[in-house]
Amino acid sequence: MHSWTDTLRFAFQPVVNLTTGGVAALEILARPETGDVLAQARRDPELDGRLAALAVRTAVRRETLLPLHVNVFAATLADLGGLAALRDAVREAGRMPWEVTVDVGPPYAHVPHRALLDAVAVVRGEGFRICADGVGDGDVPLRLLVDLAPDLVKLDASLLRRPTAVRAMRTLCEQSGSLLSVEGVETETQCASALAAGAQLAQGELFAPPARLPRTDVYVPPLSPVAFAPVSGPSVRQFVRPAALLPVTASAGEVRALLTGSPEVSGVLLVDAAGVPVRSVHRSRFLLSLSGRYGHALYADRPAAKLGDPPRTVGVDATAWEVLDVVAVGDRDRTSDDVAVVDRFGRSVGVLRLADLVRALAESRVEEAAGLNPLTRLPGSDAITCEVDRRIGDGRAFALSWLDVDHFKQVNDGAGFAAGDELIRSVARALRRAASGATRVGHIGGDDFLVLADPDGLDPLASAVLDAPWSAGGQQVTLSLATVVCGPGSVTDHRQAAAALAPLKKAAKGLSGASWVVGRAGVAGHQVRRGAEVASVRALSQPAAPQPELPRTGSGGRTPSQMP
Repeated sequence: MHSWTDTLRFAFQPVVNLTTGGVAALEILARPETGDVLAQARRDPELDGRLAALAVRTAVRRETLLPLHVNVFAATLADLGGLAALRDAVREAGRMPWEVTVDVGPPYAHVPHRALLDAVAVVRGEGFRICADGVGDGDVPLRLLVDLAPDLVKLDASLLRRPTAVRAMRTLCEQSGSLLSVEGVETETQCASALAAGAQLAQGELFAPPARLPRTDVYVPPLSPVAFAPVSGPSVRQFVRPAALLPVTASAGEVRALLTGSPEVSGVLLVDAAGVPVRSVHRSRFLLSLSGRYGHALYADRPAAKLGDPPRTVGVDATAWEVLDVVAVGDRDRTSDDVAVVDRFGRSVGVLRLADLVRALAESRVEEAAGLNPLTRLPGSDAITCEVDRRIGDGRAFALSWLDVDHFKQVNDGAGFAAGDELIRSVARALRRAASGATRVGHIGGDDFLVLADPDGLDPLASAVLDAPWSAGGQQVTLSLATVVCGPGSVTDHRQAAAALAPLKKAAKGLSGASWVVGRAGVAGHQVRRGAEVASVRALSQPAAPQPELPRTGSGGRTPSQMP
């Protein structure tokens, strides 16, 4: 008698790390040749659990060491009994629970939310990772998504056509500590949009189609580093690679078998029962120890931990620069060792390779240097607008300012271009000195500068540059500053912010002397903080000083002393 498993096949699709270009995991997709077993599984949690277990067993037969993504319906997870088969399959396969991510998919409509959240807590406590699948194309309520706090959120690629929604989802992920992935990526344009939206992972036909055999060779289009990386450096989440894990009780022979059978593995982490790294085994040093005279006889049956080192670990929220600090203070002989990345419970979530970090930081610096203005060595407009878009996506209020020199062409014509260049460099130095904290300064060309700051952080900078005396070739000059304050939701991207700033600059240039005009995005009118108009307003608001009495005049308008 034929069983539904006779016509069921599984395919593997790589989940790609967009920063390193490597395969971070494999999603196992059920592909029934006949019938509609997936529709039945949607209604039957036990059947859905058996499908997930069969997917894990299929991966074991394909001998892949990569972390796995297994799909289950939300109703199956809410019914914990449906996952019993999956737990058994993971244990029989010798896999650690934290190597398996449960992709929870819709529908959610008739799933008891409390039962689902309780089940997620139990499964996560056992070590499994949780992914919210199909976001943007399913029916997962936003409140439930926040309460789930998944380790990974998978967006449907169709959502890339709505950048505002994607930026909002990225902000949600950053707040909850989730990774962001985009699935269904088919074009390089979609890939670039996913990267610009802040996604760390992606999968789709562009990289590799689903295949019967696991693949680690994927196509990744050339990716540009972020033009304006945070001062503290990029997050290590962007660089995490899958870790080769074995129990701390593993023998040297077991580690050797793993390394010789997987040439791409650079090292092995030995973990305890909770998944916490205990020892780190470096590939070259370990194999060199075994290859020496009597090495195999001495070590093959002994615990591999004897040939390991204490692991170097960083938290999943660390930055690339913090990782370099960890490496710098360690043993110089271990600079090529993988660095273990751990979650808040100390459990392994992957490893970092120093080469990935150094390459990314170097590319970032090269890209940053290419965007610097050659006269002032300040970033150009691209860097500032990237940061503006990032703050808009984060829902942060900000103040964008445009500063320039009044009548700069006359300065150049009268004092010469060398004096004009020195003036521009002096203004740039003053801006650098005055900028602090989250303030960013850019030089967009000529005498034009951009300043991006928090709304309450601009007064000291404005005073520093507007109250200082400026001159070029002995000629006194003044500066004009225009500022637009953008609250959360007032603009959707840097283009709208720039459009709101343009009339304010025109208003500032219409004032005499050093001037500063401030407006709000979406609000008519502006406030004059400095300039001739400020003096006029103050003069009108103060009581008039008493005037001396004029002498009376007689005919002809002459005073009495002028009378004959």
